[in-house]
Amino acid sequence: MPDKFTFARRLDRIEMSGIRKIFELAQGVKDAVDFSLGQPHFDTPAEVKAAAIQAIQNGFNRYTVTQGIPALREKIRSELARKWGFRDGDVMVTAGVAGGLFLATAALVDKGDEVIVPDPYFVLYRQLVNFFLGVPVLLDTYPDFRIRPEKLEALITPRTKLILFNNPVNPTGTAYTAAEVAAIAAVARKHGVLLASDEIYEAFSYDFPHESMLRHDPGALLMGGFGKTYAIPGWRLGFAAGPREIIEKMNLLQQFSFVCAPSPAQAAGVAALSLDMKPYIDEYRRKRDFVYEGLRDRYEVVKPQGAFYIFPKCPSGDDQTFVRRAIENKVLIVPGGACSQHQTHFRLSFAASDPDLARGVEILNRLALDS
Repeated sequence: MPDKFTFARRLDRIEMSGIRKIFELAQGVKDAVDFSLGQPHFDTPAEVKAAAIQAIQNGFNRYTVTQGIPALREKIRSELARKWGFRDGDVMVTAGVAGGLFLATAALVDKGDEVIVPDPYFVLYRQLVNFFLGVPVLLDTYPDFRIRPEKLEALITPRTKLILFNNPVNPTGTAYTAAEVAAIAAVARKHGVLLASDEIYEAFSYDFPHESMLRHDPGALLMGGFGKTYAIPGWRLGFAAGPREIIEKMNLLQQFSFVCAPSPAQAAGVAALSLDMKPYIDEYRRKRDFVYEGLRDRYEVVKPQGAFYIFPKCPSGDDQTFVRRAIENKVLIVPGGACSQHQTHFRLSFAASDPDLARGVEILNRLALDS
């Protein structure tokens, strides 16, 4: 064994997720209210569990074809056609949306390519672009966290390869209306730039129906998944849909990386797509309202319309200091700087029990008064 390892220089371009840091810290904090990690607090629906168990008991534990089992791919395709008019292009099953984003970035981004990333952003976006030697170009959406088409257009250059779009948004909870999505699609079409749309939180749209980028840009690359909607984030089940040429290259890369998504999870995904999750979504709308109403008098905060996050401004204006104080008071939140160039806000996931939400809101309001 060498005395010192020499690592690939590309690793110098990425850093540990600030969200995962808090998650790991949480393991050592007893009786904490955990608002840090974005995963549903409700249990996996019985029908989804039963389908996975049945698949395992039936011996469905071997590799599947790289692009995913036909039954799941066809059901996804059918749903996309019914909801968004998806007709052309292809569909593949990925190891979660993160897996799909990895494959898409690997397939599309070369050294020096510019990728427009709305800020605040899901932590993976900027890190992936950096890892594949691209240039993240941050589109500042403060203070209301909405993309303005004119600001987006101003960032496009001859080197722009990709626009990363997230709807609803992690970490802000922003959801985009049909008119907003159409305007963003129009800018991309005008300049011939590919849109990659991460819609993992599609089901969690509270004030108006979700609007997919596929409706307005049939040539967009869509990433979706099962983990958030069906409370199976650890099963790593997602999908990508879009131009055949891109899906073909992503499949090629998946052969030599993830190989395939977990086979029992794929079988369960077929069953999951037949479930009505509206009662769960209604519960999260109520939680959204509780947290927003509970914090709005003490914090500068934009009401989220989707996902299960809220992104208040730190009363002290310093996210690191405020998050440390919150953790000392047994409330785990994520510093906004983990997913933004600004260090002024914090992310709170309201995917938690009602008692935890009440306790956490009370502590955060007390901290605001003390600031």
